[in-house]
Amino acid sequence: MTDVASPGPDARSAIYVRGTFVPPSPPPGSTVGPFGWAHKNLFSSPFNIAATILTALFLAWVVPPLLDWLIFDAVWTGENREACLPVDGREVGACWAWVQAKFGQILYGRYPLDQRWRVDLTALLFVAGLVPLAIPKVPYKRENTILMLTAFPVAAFILLYGGFGLPVVETALWGGLLVTLVVAVTGIVASLPLGILLALGRRSKLPIVKTVSVIFIEFWRGVPLITVLFMASVMLPLFLPSGVNFDKLLRALIGVALFSAAYMAETVRGGLQAIPKGQYEAAAAMGLGYWQSMRLVILPQALKIVIPGIVNSFISLFKDTSLVLIIGLFDVLGIIQLNFSDANWSAPTVPATGFVFAAIVFWIFCFGMSRYSQYMERRLETGHRR
Repeated sequence: MTDVASPGPDARSAIYVRGTFVPPSPPPGSTVGPFGWAHKNLFSSPFNIAATILTALFLAWVVPPLLDWLIFDAVWTGENREACLPVDGREVGACWAWVQAKFGQILYGRYPLDQRWRVDLTALLFVAGLVPLAIPKVPYKRENTILMLTAFPVAAFILLYGGFGLPVVETALWGGLLVTLVVAVTGIVASLPLGILLALGRRSKLPIVKTVSVIFIEFWRGVPLITVLFMASVMLPLFLPSGVNFDKLLRALIGVALFSAAYMAETVRGGLQAIPKGQYEAAAAMGLGYWQSMRLVILPQALKIVIPGIVNSFISLFKDTSLVLIIGLFDVLGIIQLNFSDANWSAPTVPATGFVFAAIVFWIFCFGMSRYSQYMERRLETGHRR
C-alpha cells in the first residue's frame, strides 16, 4: 500500500493517509537485559546504589573465607581425627570426613545395622504416597489420602517397631533424621485436623464447647514446648496407675501434637474471621447445614487464606523437634552432639562442622516446605486479586 493524497483544488486541504504502519522502536538499552535489571533493582536511586555497594563489600569480605572453610580447605576423606588436625601450623577447614564416618548414625541413630532396610522401605513408601498428593495433576487424590492416613501409619509402625515376624526395635534405639521426621510428620498430620476442630469450637455458639476450646488453646499456648515435653516424659508417669507406662517417644508425639494444635487453631481461626458474613449467609440460603457449609464453602476459603500461617507453623514445628533431646530422644541435632564425644574424631573443627551440617539439613526441609507453599498460593490464587 502506498501513501495517498486526496485530490482537491487547494493543496492545503489535501488529506494525507499513511498506508503502512510505523515499525516499533526497540526499547532503550538501559531498560532490558542484565543492565536493565541491574539499573532497576540495584542502582535506581542513591539509597539503592549505596546499599548495593555496601552489600557487595560485605559479601566480598564474608564469602571467600567461608568458601575456603567449607570447600577449599575442608577435609573430605579420612579415617580418624588425624585427618582434621592442623597441618604444619595451617588451620584446616570443615571436617566433612567426620560427617561421612557418622552419616549412618545421623540418619538412623542406633537402629541395628542389619535392620536399617526397614527404615529405608518406610521412607520409600512415604515418598511414594506423598509425591502424588503434592502434584495437583495426579488423579485419585481421595483414595491416596485415605491410604496415607490409614494404611501407611500401620505399615510404618510394623516396619519401624517390629511385629509380624520382624524383630522388635525399641524406640530408645531410634535416632537421627528418623526421629526428626517421625516427630515432625506426626505433629503436622495430627495438629491440622485438631486445630481446625478447636478453631471451630472456639467460634461455636455452644457455651460448653467454646469454653473447653478456649481453655485448651490458652493452656497449651501458655507453656513452652520444652515444659510440655518434660511433663510428658517425667511427670505423666506419676499420674498413671502402677504398672502402666507409655513409650517415651509416644509421649513426646502426643505432647507435640497437642501443643501444635493449639497454635494451629489460632491460625485457622484467623482465616475463618476473614471470610465475609455473606458467605455464611449464602451457604445457609442454599440449605446447607453447619458441617456441610463448613466443609464445602467456608473452610476451603479460610484455609487458602491462611496457607502462609499454616506452613509457618509446620516449619516452626519441624525445627522444634530438636527439643526432644531433653527427654533422651536423639534427633539429628542430638545425635550429632552425641558423636562429638567420640575420641577418635576429637578435632577442633568437628563441632562447627556438625552444627553446620545440622543447619543444612534443617534448611533443606524448611526451604522445601516454604517453596511448595508459595507454589500452592500461586496456584490457588490466595492473593485475591482485585
